Amino acid sequence: MIYVQENEKSPTVNKKTKDASSDNIKDGLAYSALLKNELLGAGIEKIQDPQTEDRRLQSSPPEKRSLFSYSLNTKSLSSEDGTNISPYSLSPVSNKSQKLLRSPRKPTRKISKIPFKVLDAPELQDDFYLNLVDWSALNMLSVGLGTCVYLWSACTSQVTRLCDLSVEGDSVTSVGWSERGNLVAVGTHKGYVQIWDAAAGKKLFALEGHTARVGALAWNADQLSSGSRDRMILQRDARTPPLQSERRLQGHRQEVCGLKWSTDHQLLASGGNDNKLLVWNHSSLSPVQTYTDHLAAVKAIAWSPHQHGLLASGGGTADRCIRFWNTLTSQPLQCMDTGSQVCNLAWSKHANELVSTHGYSQNQILVWKYPALTQVAKLTGHSYRVLYLAMSPDGEAIVTGAGDETLRFWNVFNKTRSTKVRKHRQQTPPILTPAENINQVSSFFVSGICISFKSLQEDTVTLSTFFKRNKILPSSADSSAAWC
Repeated sequence: MIYVQENEKSPTVNKKTKDASSDNIKDGLAYSALLKNELLGAGIEKIQDPQTEDRRLQSSPPEKRSLFSYSLNTKSLSSEDGTNISPYSLSPVSNKSQKLLRSPRKPTRKISKIPFKVLDAPELQDDFYLNLVDWSALNMLSVGLGTCVYLWSACTSQVTRLCDLSVEGDSVTSVGWSERGNLVAVGTHKGYVQIWDAAAGKKLFALEGHTARVGALAWNADQLSSGSRDRMILQRDARTPPLQSERRLQGHRQEVCGLKWSTDHQLLASGGNDNKLLVWNHSSLSPVQTYTDHLAAVKAIAWSPHQHGLLASGGGTADRCIRFWNTLTSQPLQCMDTGSQVCNLAWSKHANELVSTHGYSQNQILVWKYPALTQVAKLTGHSYRVLYLAMSPDGEAIVTGAGDETLRFWNVFNKTRSTKVRKHRQQTPPILTPAENINQVSSFFVSGICISFKSLQEDTVTLSTFFKRNKILPSSADSSAAWC
């Protein structure tokens, strides 16, 4: 059972101390720039953010000035920011220094190092090769605890037990939501893959084919890929009988522990305990790309939503590296030694950043800026390896799970959306909600360029259709709707 434990407010003493220290650094940089302008004629107009790696002052070429200057121009000097500087100003400092003093400070990005929510998760296994936590597009969290799968609503904090495999003498080894968020796949220790209707709490069917535990699942529209300890990857279409749509991918020599489809739905990346990272396409039963640079199991895999073909992968305890690959050219890009086992990777939906979770020996969560690979934040709190990671539908929060039997929720990414998303939203019609009164909507959130909502009561739904690219698609059976 999942128990909710609201986190207490963090002490403000340390926070105020850090803020004061940051302000002192900025004041020191401004004072140094002012002195260089007045004494050396450096012409510094702005100061580099002190949190970035390069903290050097940015200066413009010094102006060529004679010893005595005289001007008949009575017009005010206009700076780049629109402020006017009079040539007869009585200010004791130069124009450059005046601009420096007028320039607003860039707000410091602050990532809270305290989770905003903590859930107790008894029987959450401390097994590197399993994937027991996933967050759906409908804002529902699925967690595999022992023989059961529980659903936790991020909107209402309500907990529901979806299934109990103890009757079948089985246990949960992986969970994975479909892209729409209405179906959840459950991988089991005996090698079965069960498909459940989350809203109805009903098992639709169970897929056979694996001879060992299924530790990795990945949806691609209605197609489900499953990776197992039997070294096989099976692809099945949830809309057709399993035997008619089954594809068997053979390439790993040991357990498959990582699976991720690319954002354009064309390529599948798989990682295994054989230290290999393989890339597959729709038409071939053999991998189209093979990467063997990692020195340990590859579980952490993430495709960039910002750069086509960019793939990130992380290695286990003997490797400790995050590597970046250009799958368009099959070339390695960058490698970074993190100093500890890499358990999970996830890209931000809004910025060119990614988060990594780690095991031996740091048990930490790190946020990185790409491609500079500078560390934005370090989060700690788990006492065991941070083996599980999932991101909220709006891309702002993450949830992490560990063998300490806790789930911790963190706010790590900014709300700022990419230019591509803003451009798309300007070309789309106004949002249509399924209920006339917004108070009747129980869940409402943004995921990528889609907005989804679900009615609180079925009898209040006035419109239950899907809108996409100005086309009306069939309505959903669970009184939910989405706009893209």
